[in-house]
Amino acid sequence: MTLLVVSNAWALQSDQSQPIEIQADNGMLDQGRQVTVFSGNVVVKQGSIDIRAARIEVQRSAEGSQVMTATGAPVTFKQQLDDGKGWVNGQAQKVTYQSASGLITLMGNAKVQRGGDVVQGNHITYNTKTEIYTAAGNKAASGASRRVTVVLQPSTTQKK
Repeated sequence: MTLLVVSNAWALQSDQSQPIEIQADNGMLDQGRQVTVFSGNVVVKQGSIDIRAARIEVQRSAEGSQVMTATGAPVTFKQQLDDGKGWVNGQAQKVTYQSASGLITLMGNAKVQRGGDVVQGNHITYNTKTEIYTAAGNKAASGASRRVTVVLQPSTTQKK
């Protein structure tokens, strides 16, 4: 099952123009392959985006864009909303972040929460620029289907 969820609260757009800062206990750079591996309490920040993991591998393309693949138990991320009214929080066993497109892909026990709204599934793609989520379930080892779960809170807008 695949589900698309659209929210009307936008993620902080200025994040994409901020530098990416990575802190970790250990780091290794392979200049020839343009790959850097960080391990041990890794923290990645770009503006309000905050990703935390046990290990992160960063690959840089010839154009300068970066793809980060984070693993942990779990990997977590958060990003502030443009309206200043909260945060988007997520977690999964593996998270990939593409800095140029702003796509965060969560795999394995994935969960994204914005306020009281929650999206859960095996695989969630979250666009940090548009705040559009795509969620997919999977088959359990028993053959049973694990479905996507979404909880949406009622609108607090009151009509006059």
